[in-house]
Amino acid sequence: MTKTAKLLVIEMVIPPGNEASYSKLLDLMMLVGPGGCDRTEAEYEALFQAGGFKLTKVIPTQSPASVIEGIPE
Repeated sequence: MTKTAKLLVIEMVIPPGNEASYSKLLDLMMLVGPGGCDRTEAEYEALFQAGGFKLTKVIPTQSPASVIEGIPE
């Protein structure tokens, strides 16, 4: 990856707080079924950092998914 490249991840981001959210329901279903999970923005930030990237922004879409953007550090 070049230094000017961007990493784009299209995924649901769990919102903070206790408000109802489709992503929270899907997260529960993933934990019970295949053993996966959805993540919060802070968890994506830590995941990106562990991979050598800096999370630059989370762009909501009209669907439940967001575009999560990162750049190489």
